[in-house]
Amino acid sequence: MLAIHAHPDDESSKGAATMARYVEEGHTVRVLTCTGGERGDILNPNIEHVEDMIATRKSEMSAAAEILGVEHEWLGFVDSGLPEGDPLPALPEGCFAMLEEDEATAAVVEVIRRFRPHVVISYDENGGYPHPDHIMVHNVSMRAWDAAADPEYRPDLGEAWEIKKLYYTHGFVSRRFELLEEELKATLPNAEEVLDRMSLWRKMPDIFPRVTTQVPAGDYFEKRNDALRAHATQVDPDGPFFVSSPEVERKIWPTEEFELAKSRVKTEIPETDLFAGL
Repeated sequence: MLAIHAHPDDESSKGAATMARYVEEGHTVRVLTCTGGERGDILNPNIEHVEDMIATRKSEMSAAAEILGVEHEWLGFVDSGLPEGDPLPALPEGCFAMLEEDEATAAVVEVIRRFRPHVVISYDENGGYPHPDHIMVHNVSMRAWDAAADPEYRPDLGEAWEIKKLYYTHGFVSRRFELLEEELKATLPNAEEVLDRMSLWRKMPDIFPRVTTQVPAGDYFEKRNDALRAHATQVDPDGPFFVSSPEVERKIWPTEEFELAKSRVKTEIPETDLFAGL
């Protein structure tokens, strides 16, 4: 299985428990990180300054990959950053989101033909959320689905390889947050203070109608959290990802959600396994 992500830390917040489960079951799982995360802000209030962000993010990514048990590969492109303001500023010259799509597609195709995954995980057309690098990952993944299998496309990149299934990862499921809110209100005396940390997630559109596949992964929520914390510059240890314990999350929602976007094999929807039909 190949999980294509925009930045280091994306792999730990999107489908990480599922990857850890498949590693333990004997599958080879590789994370392909398209950029170095060079333009990532420091989101941990306990860290004031980082001397070398590139080296720091490489170290964080290595630690997270070890926790999850996944193989890891850098694609080598430059983080575009998240533009803010009205009007939005132009993206930096030479960044990932400004590349010609064929250049980025070719780089992904080379990895696919060399690694030869049966299953690929990527983002939907909105990038999961509209970061320009996430949207670029979607566009390139869609192109690579066809290009990697086409023997006439760049034969210098390796022997053609057909991916069997391609999924979008969907982490922001409204019903999950509603159930979590109900549970915390019933069990925590300071629930309102804790739930304030979830305010951003409450604004996310409900993606659940698009979900085709729910993978039972609750036993790996601790590994997911540990991997996310390994990206220390990028997460607030008291932030929304950690408002509840893995025990509570296993109780209310023990799965991770995906959407089967493309398939070359027969499978029955809904699924509980990304390898169903293989």
